[in-house]
Amino acid sequence: MKEEAIKSPLKAFMKQRRMGLNDFIQKIANNSYACKHPEVQSILKISQPQEPELLNANPSPPPSPSQQINLGPSSNPHAKPSDFHFLKVIGKGSFGKVLLARHKAEEAFYAVKVLQKKAILKKKEEKHIMSERNVLLKNVKHPFLVGLHFSFQTADKLYFVLDYINGGELFYHLQRERCFLEPRARFYAAEIASALGYLHSLNIVYRDLKPENILLDSQGHIVLTDFGLCKENIEHNGTTSTFCGTPEYLAPEVLHKQPYDRTVDWWCLGAVLYEMLYGLPPFYSRNTAEMYDNILNKPLQLKPNITNSARHLLEGLLQKDRTKRLGAKDDFMEIKNHVFFSLINWDDLINKKITPPFNPNVSGPSDLRHFDPEFTEEPVPSSIGRSPDSILLTASVKEAAEAFLGFSYAPPVDSFL
Repeated sequence: MKEEAIKSPLKAFMKQRRMGLNDFIQKIANNSYACKHPEVQSILKISQPQEPELLNANPSPPPSPSQQINLGPSSNPHAKPSDFHFLKVIGKGSFGKVLLARHKAEEAFYAVKVLQKKAILKKKEEKHIMSERNVLLKNVKHPFLVGLHFSFQTADKLYFVLDYINGGELFYHLQRERCFLEPRARFYAAEIASALGYLHSLNIVYRDLKPENILLDSQGHIVLTDFGLCKENIEHNGTTSTFCGTPEYLAPEVLHKQPYDRTVDWWCLGAVLYEMLYGLPPFYSRNTAEMYDNILNKPLQLKPNITNSARHLLEGLLQKDRTKRLGAKDDFMEIKNHVFFSLINWDDLINKKITPPFNPNVSGPSDLRHFDPEFTEEPVPSSIGRSPDSILLTASVKEAAEAFLGFSYAPPVDSFL
């Protein structure tokens, strides 16, 4: 009975985690208790359009010659869907799907993120998508950030051709093991912090750190992915105020709709570290309004089964006042120099010389054991690999094509040398 009592909220939590922020907001709106909460009433004023339809099975109309984007000097200036064999669905989101694909000519494996322009435009998310592309272009120099090989578009879809990472989501491994021992959690937290520190050095705030966006590569190293909520051009002490993120990880200042800065990422690191050590995020409640109230008002409670250094780090990262939060003064250097990470050689870490505490043991690119069957058992939509040339552009497709001018990208020729 005791085990069932533990499993029941965990199962509900896992199910909710797949629903995303929009569905949470919809649930709150239908909850009379929740709606009475003043903070929730404030949040509900933010417009939340309905979830768009995901990729459909209709063939893509072709772009007209005037709407084709010049990729610039590249070894592959005419990328198109038919260049790939699309093998499996390995992820899903609000605007499309991520597929395992093999390039027909190179025979290399990639994760191809395919997004519906119509769905993006419907939710007015063009800026986030273009921001994701811009951030991906800057990631090539860091080992713990997913890399973009090139991007291209048809009249109604956008394609990100990304590194294929098949060690599984951190979320997937946490779901299976419930929590990690402290040395394993420290290793992951150090690699995540290194990636966040690099983004901050480029004046980018990540804003959506959660176990679903943290992948393991085939050796067991961290790879951050999904940069759709990144905010560019946030300089040291600079702030922004957009309400976004995932409910369990929203920092108090975001919930208060106050200006926030890069310390929002250190709050999220604290939330992820807490979840790795305890199995659930801090302040978690099945009742979302109650969870928001906990984040805003409930003191952090830490069980005694962690070391003093882990306790001190969590208290520093999960400080409700962002001006007093660890990282507020000297950003990544404060995290790097914390006693919890005294066992980490940061030069070895960045050069991947530290053996990961867990090896996913994948046999090759076709080994999908660490992907959720919810994704991999879904059929690949036939439209994804097509770019037919016999259908005239409709007005809405023309609008979609023009909204993403400049999206396509390919690396310069000398980057292959």
